[in-house]
Amino acid sequence: MKINLKIGIDKLIFGMKQKDVTAIYGKPDRNYKDEDDNVIFAYNKLKIRLTFYKEEEFKLGYMVASSPELDLFGNKVINRNIAEMTKELSKKGLTKFTQEEFDTFENYFNEENWIIFQTEFDEVVKFEIGAIINQKDEFDWKFGKK
Repeated sequence: MKINLKIGIDKLIFGMKQKDVTAIYGKPDRNYKDEDDNVIFAYNKLKIRLTFYKEEEFKLGYMVASSPELDLFGNKVINRNIAEMTKELSKKGLTKFTQEEFDTFENYFNEENWIIFQTEFDEVVKFEIGAIINQKDEFDWKFGKK
Protein backbone atom coordinates (compact mmCIF):
# COMPACT_ATOMS: atom_id res chain seq x y z
CA MET A 1 0.00 0.00 0.00
CA LYS A 2 1.85 3.01 -1.30
CA ILE A 3 1.75 6.21 0.73
CA ASN A 4 1.22 9.18 -1.57
CA LEU A 5 2.18 12.26 0.42
CA LYS A 6 -0.50 14.99 0.41
CA ILE A 7 -2.80 12.69 -1.63
CA GLY A 8 -3.59 9.54 0.36
CA ILE A 9 -2.74 5.85 0.62
CA ASP A 10 -2.96 3.32 -2.21
CA LYS A 11 -6.18 4.03 -4.16
CA LEU A 12 -7.58 6.17 -1.33
CA ILE A 13 -7.51 9.87 -2.21
CA PHE A 14 -8.39 12.77 0.07
CA GLY A 15 -11.79 14.14 -0.87
CA MET A 16 -13.38 10.80 -1.79
CA LYS A 17 -16.89 10.14 -0.54
CA GLN A 18 -17.95 6.93 1.19
CA LYS A 19 -19.45 5.54 -2.04
CA ASP A 20 -16.12 6.06 -3.85
CA VAL A 21 -14.27 4.06 -1.19
CA THR A 22 -16.80 1.21 -1.06
CA ALA A 23 -16.69 0.97 -4.87
CA ILE A 24 -12.98 0.10 -4.57
CA TYR A 25 -12.66 -1.75 -1.25
CA GLY A 26 -16.20 -2.93 -0.57
CA LYS A 27 -18.17 -2.56 2.63
CA PRO A 28 -16.02 -1.73 5.69
CA ASP A 29 -15.73 -4.17 8.60
CA ARG A 30 -16.83 -1.38 10.92
CA ASN A 31 -18.79 1.77 10.16
CA TYR A 32 -19.55 4.19 13.00
CA LYS A 33 -19.61 7.85 14.00
CA ASP A 34 -17.13 9.51 16.33
CA GLU A 35 -17.89 12.16 18.96
CA ASP A 36 -17.98 14.87 16.24
CA ASP A 37 -20.41 12.87 14.05
CA ASN A 38 -17.67 12.18 11.50
CA VAL A 39 -18.12 8.82 9.76
CA ILE A 40 -15.42 6.24 10.40
CA PHE A 41 -14.74 3.23 8.17
CA ALA A 42 -12.45 0.45 9.41
CA TYR A 43 -11.06 -2.26 7.14
CA ASN A 44 -9.54 -5.12 9.13
CA LYS A 45 -7.67 -6.79 6.27
CA LEU A 46 -6.13 -3.47 5.16
CA LYS A 47 -5.49 -2.44 8.79
CA ILE A 48 -6.74 1.05 8.03
CA ARG A 49 -9.22 3.47 9.58
CA LEU A 50 -10.72 6.24 7.46
CA THR A 51 -12.40 9.43 8.67
CA PHE A 52 -15.00 11.24 6.56
CA TYR A 53 -15.47 14.76 7.95
CA LYS A 54 -19.08 15.79 8.63
CA GLU A 55 -18.25 19.51 8.29
CA GLU A 56 -16.75 18.84 4.83
CA GLU A 57 -19.72 17.01 3.28
CA PHE A 58 -18.33 13.68 4.54
CA LYS A 59 -15.20 13.80 2.42
CA LEU A 60 -12.29 11.50 3.28
CA GLY A 61 -9.90 13.65 5.28
CA TYR A 62 -7.84 11.41 7.57
CA MET A 63 -6.33 7.92 7.53
CA VAL A 64 -4.72 5.82 10.25
CA ALA A 65 -2.98 2.63 9.16
CA SER A 66 -0.85 -0.13 10.63
CA SER A 67 -0.55 -2.51 7.68
CA PRO A 68 2.89 -4.07 7.24
CA GLU A 69 2.35 -3.40 3.51
CA LEU A 70 2.60 0.40 3.95
CA ASP A 71 5.32 1.74 1.71
CA LEU A 72 6.88 5.21 1.55
CA PHE A 73 9.51 5.95 -1.12
CA GLY A 74 9.92 2.21 -1.73
CA ASN A 75 10.56 1.37 1.92
CA LYS A 76 8.30 -0.40 4.39
CA VAL A 77 7.08 1.76 7.27
CA ILE A 78 5.61 -0.47 9.99
CA ASN A 79 8.04 -2.17 12.41
CA ARG A 80 10.91 0.01 11.18
CA ASN A 81 13.37 1.66 13.53
CA ILE A 82 12.41 5.34 13.63
CA ALA A 83 16.01 6.63 13.66
CA GLU A 84 16.84 4.67 10.48
CA MET A 85 13.60 5.79 8.89
CA THR A 86 13.98 9.51 9.64
CA LYS A 87 17.54 9.31 8.30
CA GLU A 88 16.20 7.86 5.01
CA LEU A 89 13.38 10.42 4.89
CA SER A 90 15.81 13.32 5.35
CA LYS A 91 17.46 12.25 2.06
CA LYS A 92 14.01 12.75 0.45
CA GLY A 93 13.59 16.21 1.95
CA LEU A 94 11.46 15.28 4.98
CA THR A 95 13.53 16.74 7.77
CA LYS A 96 11.21 18.61 10.14
CA PHE A 97 9.56 16.38 12.72
CA THR A 98 7.93 17.49 15.94
CA GLN A 99 8.31 14.85 18.61
CA GLU A 100 5.72 14.17 21.28
CA GLU A 101 5.91 11.53 24.00
CA PHE A 102 3.16 9.82 25.95
CA ASP A 103 3.53 6.61 27.96
CA THR A 104 5.71 4.25 25.89
CA PHE A 105 4.66 5.89 22.62
CA GLU A 106 6.24 8.71 20.64
CA ASN A 107 4.74 10.60 17.72
CA TYR A 108 6.88 12.06 14.95
CA PHE A 109 4.79 14.70 13.20
CA ASN A 110 5.69 16.37 9.89
CA GLU A 111 3.34 19.31 9.40
CA GLU A 112 4.30 20.02 5.78
CA ASN A 113 2.91 16.63 4.70
CA TRP A 114 0.52 16.23 7.67
CA ILE A 115 1.88 12.80 8.59
CA ILE A 116 2.56 11.12 11.92
CA PHE A 117 4.72 8.11 12.60
CA GLN A 118 3.69 6.64 15.94
CA THR A 119 6.39 4.56 17.58
CA GLU A 120 6.67 2.29 20.56
CA PHE A 121 10.08 1.07 21.71
CA ASP A 122 11.67 2.97 18.78
CA GLU A 123 9.69 1.05 16.14
CA VAL A 124 6.93 2.48 13.98
CA VAL A 125 3.62 0.86 14.95
CA LYS A 126 1.15 3.22 13.27
CA PHE A 127 1.06 5.76 10.45
CA GLU A 128 -1.37 8.67 10.14
CA ILE A 129 -1.94 11.01 7.23
CA GLY A 130 -4.35 13.91 6.89
CA ALA A 131 -5.56 16.09 4.07
CA ILE A 132 -3.49 19.23 3.58
CA ILE A 133 -4.88 22.65 4.45
CA ASN A 134 -3.94 25.33 1.91
CA GLN A 135 -3.07 29.03 2.30
CA LYS A 136 -6.77 29.94 2.24
CA ASP A 137 -7.20 27.77 5.36
CA GLU A 138 -9.28 25.27 3.35
CA PHE A 139 -8.75 21.58 2.70
CA ASP A 140 -6.86 20.87 -0.52
CA TRP A 141 -9.03 18.00 -1.77
CA LYS A 142 -7.20 15.86 -4.33
CA PHE A 143 -10.01 13.56 -5.50
CA GLY A 144 -11.40 14.54 -8.87
CA LYS A 145 -8.55 16.92 -9.67
CA LYS A 146 -6.53 16.41 -12.84
